[in-house]
Parts: sequence; C-alpha cells; structure tokens
Amino acid sequence: MVQRVVTVGSASGLHARPARLFVKAAAAEPVAVTLTVAGKRPAKAASMLGVLALGALQGTEVTLTAEDGTGGKAAVDRLAALLATDLDAVDDAAVEALLTEAVAPDA
Repeated sequence: MVQRVVTVGSASGLHARPARLFVKAAAAEPVAVTLTVAGKRPAKAASMLGVLALGALQGTEVTLTAEDGTGGKAAVDRLAALLATDLDAVDDAAVEALLTEAVAPDA
C-alpha cells in the first residue's frame, strides 16, 4: 500500500469546484485511490458523493491510499498535489494545466 497524508488547501475545502476537479483527476488515474479523514469511512477518490461526504474543510488532513505497483505511488503523488492546491484561487486555464499534469503518465 502507498499512503500519503496531505492537508486540504482549497478555501472551500473539498466541496463544489475543488471536489469536482479532484474527482475528475482521480477518475483518470489508472489505479483506484481512496481518501480517509479521521473519524469517517474511506471514500473512493473517483466518487463525487464519497468525496463530498468526507466533509473535508480547508486545513483538514486527508490520507490518500492506493495499491503499490502499477502507478500507485505516482497517482497518490499527483492527487496529493491537487489536494494541497487552493483550487478556488486559480483560474480555469491554471486548473486545466494542473489536471493535465495530474493525469500525465510518468516519463
């Protein structure tokens, strides 16, 4: 298992636009990734309802987990970078650049 703890950077937390962008990136990853917030059940990172149900506010620590092996570490690293970014504060072009970077396969 690959795990990484990251702090939610978006001003609105993992809600609305940031959640949509994160779920879009997670769904494009070649491996399943789960999110865990203390005291809550794990959620599939590619599930909008699951991610919203976590209720992660700005500053909340979230644990991302993926299976080790084919792309697990890279997927967790890319999604962690998105979570740490304030997606509320960047324009659409910057978000698209982040998403492209987030789902780009390893070189």
